[in-house]
Amino acid sequence: MNTPTHMLIGAAVFARPVVPSTLVAAILGGLAPDVPMFALVLFSTRLVGIPQHEVFGDLFYSHSWQAVFAVDHSFFVWGLLLALGHWRLHLILTAFAGAGFLHAATDFVTHHDDARRQFWPVSDWVFRSPVSYWDPNYYGGIIGVVELGLVLFATAFLCWRHRKLWQRVVIVILAAVIVVPVIVTGGFHGLHGMG
Repeated sequence: MNTPTHMLIGAAVFARPVVPSTLVAAILGGLAPDVPMFALVLFSTRLVGIPQHEVFGDLFYSHSWQAVFAVDHSFFVWGLLLALGHWRLHLILTAFAGAGFLHAATDFVTHHDDARRQFWPVSDWVFRSPVSYWDPNYYGGIIGVVELGLVLFATAFLCWRHRKLWQRVVIVILAAVIVVPVIVTGGFHGLHGMG
């Protein structure tokens, strides 16, 4: 799914209104697994000047890039962080790691050609889901509708639970990143490549 969707879903599941900082932690946890990808893409396209079609056609699937994605989407990395947060009763770490783990789990079932080695460092096996969040050959159109529904539900739920203005502004901005392109273009194709 797209990165802002991960952020909203992670916040809906792990943020606690009684501890406002868990909202920020969960949003950042939903973002964290995709940060290395964004950094690599921006470095390659903006600083080095590699055309986007080469980045997403070759570099993205290269061994070195996939090695990075194996770490940032590893169930074991996120699971250990989540276990540590839960064991230490640290709500902020639990919210961050829980959202990161949920991001990895959601990607596990919504990535086909661009799947990651999510059992690193134990295994290099890659599960290629029969469903893709973006590829129409693997139900991407249907998943796009489901994703939009999840974004709208998570946004309404989060705005209902979190009453402070700054919280609602952050939530609505994240939702707008997904919803506005759908409204403007009349479809989901504007969302592809967002993570």
